[in-house]
Amino acid sequence: MAQQQTNGNGALDLSLDDSKKQGTRVFKKSSPNSKITCYLGKRDFIDYSDHIDPIDGVVLVDPEYVKDRKVYASVLAAFRYGREDLDVLGLTFRKDLFCSTQQIYPPVDDQKKPLTHLQQRLLRKLGPNAYPFYFEIAQTAPASVTLQPAAGDTGKPCGVDYELKTYVAETSEDKSHKRSSVRLAIRKLTYAPEIPAPQPVIEAHKDFMMSPAPLHLECTLDKEMYYHGESINVNVVVTNNSNKTLRKIRISVVQYAEICLYSSTQYKCDVAAIESSEGFPITPCSTLTKVYSLTPLLANNKDKRGLALDGKLKHEDTNLASSTIIRSTTQKENLGIIVQYKVKIKLIVAMGGDLAVELPFTLTHPKPPPTPSPSRQLEFITNQQNPNDQQANDIPIDHNLIQLDTNFDNAGHDDDFIFEEFARIRLKGHESGHEDTEA
Repeated sequence: MAQQQTNGNGALDLSLDDSKKQGTRVFKKSSPNSKITCYLGKRDFIDYSDHIDPIDGVVLVDPEYVKDRKVYASVLAAFRYGREDLDVLGLTFRKDLFCSTQQIYPPVDDQKKPLTHLQQRLLRKLGPNAYPFYFEIAQTAPASVTLQPAAGDTGKPCGVDYELKTYVAETSEDKSHKRSSVRLAIRKLTYAPEIPAPQPVIEAHKDFMMSPAPLHLECTLDKEMYYHGESINVNVVVTNNSNKTLRKIRISVVQYAEICLYSSTQYKCDVAAIESSEGFPITPCSTLTKVYSLTPLLANNKDKRGLALDGKLKHEDTNLASSTIIRSTTQKENLGIIVQYKVKIKLIVAMGGDLAVELPFTLTHPKPPPTPSPSRQLEFITNQQNPNDQQANDIPIDHNLIQLDTNFDNAGHDDDFIFEEFARIRLKGHESGHEDTEA
């Protein structure tokens, strides 16, 4: 017998006493009038370089409410480069980068596709008024990037965001009504390809007047690609053959965010920094060899407005934006924001004449172990019901309480669903003095 339990997120968790089998997490959101409900298996869709996770889900429709109208679903990626409250007189500070729309109800024969494993299970649970949708994101579509707002900013933050919208209308071009539409904020994240890259290294020297030889600096990173939360080790070798004295060294990790509109503008922000005088001063004809370690983290930079982050979702923290992967076929104008990282090393010289170098590197997410793609059965949705199944269809369905299906797999039971409501966006640690936008 199933027991009802509530998890920490307020989602309903149904489990078997015997097997304690973990349920499948499903996100759900209904329109304000509760006439359409959208179900989605995840909110993060990953770009693996060779393919991108498809956006697949199910929409539950009330046919008596829709009547002769239609239900549409669309995925929109837009670059917002101005505050939402500045949109006046029909002028919006946003640029659409990717858009795809399809009719969900009534189903269109030309758009029908094989069902994913999740869609099969949801359709079996939700009944005949549930209809699937399936979107494929273009390889040239940008990654989700959010510019961190200040504490008092309201409305949608600037950046590149993705939205899955389901709505009722006569045609796809009609304006949707808030009461009969569902908006879900989703993210497109990027994993950098696991291609061996040369170890970043740089050498520089500086001549001074009346010095017999230059000041020499050599810097090396232990690797080219780092994952979020990893420490960056910087190996520094200083050879001072000049007549100058070196006072200290300053090392920082700098994020560069290039805004690609009609003209490119670049912003930079230090996300980690250390300043050390250990081993200093370095007098003429002296050397220093030392390894410095830095860890760029969002937790140490939440007060910096304009910092580029991976797109944030509601009630979930995020991280610093990953490095943008630019393909040869991609136009920079379609990326919205291009993020890059560099380690900057600066030697502070007494009486002026500092020496500085930069080492670029890639910051990204670790690629998960390969998993088989969802099985797609060669079956299509039809409005005709098998007479033998009519008795099963007459059983009332509770759409908020998903029961176990005992006819799914050879093991004798199917795993359970855990429904989680989409909620309001909040970055952890931020004060909740105002409401953010819907997602």
